[in-house]
Amino acid sequence: MNITKIKLENFRNYSKQEIEFNNGINVIYGDNAQGKTNILEAIFLCSMGKSFRTTRDKDLIKLNESYTKINIEYEKSDRTGRIEYFIGDKKNVLVNGVKLNKLSQLLGNINSIIFSPDDIEVLKGAPQKRRKFLNMMISQLRPAYLFNLNAYNKTLEQRNNYLRQIKLENKPEEMLEIWDEKLATHAQIIYTYREEFVEKILSKIIDIHKNITDSKEVINIVYKSEFINKEDFIKKLKSARKKDILRGYTSVGVHRDDFEIYINNKNINLYGSQGQFRTSILSLKLSELYVIYDEIGEYPILLLDDFMSELDEKRRKKFVENITEAQVILTGTHKLILENLNYKIYNVKDGHVKIEE
Repeated sequence: MNITKIKLENFRNYSKQEIEFNNGINVIYGDNAQGKTNILEAIFLCSMGKSFRTTRDKDLIKLNESYTKINIEYEKSDRTGRIEYFIGDKKNVLVNGVKLNKLSQLLGNINSIIFSPDDIEVLKGAPQKRRKFLNMMISQLRPAYLFNLNAYNKTLEQRNNYLRQIKLENKPEEMLEIWDEKLATHAQIIYTYREEFVEKILSKIIDIHKNITDSKEVINIVYKSEFINKEDFIKKLKSARKKDILRGYTSVGVHRDDFEIYINNKNINLYGSQGQFRTSILSLKLSELYVIYDEIGEYPILLLDDFMSELDEKRRKKFVENITEAQVILTGTHKLILENLNYKIYNVKDGHVKIEE
């Protein structure tokens, strides 16, 4: 899988820009605030249907303009494709000229993985960041997962609203059983998918991490969930009911799931060094790459936002050894020379991209 061309119109600081990509590695460099990350953001938007930098569509439209449009042409092993993403008074997304009814239909057309320096917070930050990592990966590959995740979150919101109504308006508690049953149904599906994909990651990450660390470290992932089965989950909801009514929110469920990383049997959040965090997120993302490859038979596109600058020469070499088959589009403040590899270099200055020979 690779992107052959992207056209930007009124996107961030770009008025009009067309870029043709190499099917290997593409190095985009320039000073800060010139528009490098904007290119990755546009690709990610057409892959996942949302930005990795903002939740507001209007942030994507160039200042003093009324709309933005992105066109991406891509190739897969069995077909070519075209995505048009338009944001103006309304949002329209088309795949091969056909307008999508739901934004979720965009998922799976272009599979991508984003790397950025902030990704270390997946491991260092709150559990919601690790859930987001799982949600993004699984949603690209299992449409039913995203459907059930959205349904679970909607049901959770309704249950929480009713909990507050019980407390403030003396509504009957028995009505909670309706939401408990729905919540448990969706939770079971979400838990099953998450457990499956954590196992898939684990099957890849052990060897990848050994390779990156020259067999000095053994990595492990432990999935943490209160869910066991549907019946047990409903019992837990009933047991926590009085507490939930007082607090006004649901205190148990897969919306509290997490996973932990262990290095040489030690929890990285308690004992990990900065270097171990950096290497572990690298291993985690590379594992995601190979899990997606196993699922669809093609490598996803790697988007590296100033990520290589975070690695020393040894880690950079180990990283490159693991991505020779995937298309890579990376940004940085300095020109990156990669020996014996298929790559192109682009310079960005004030919203203009120039290919360097």
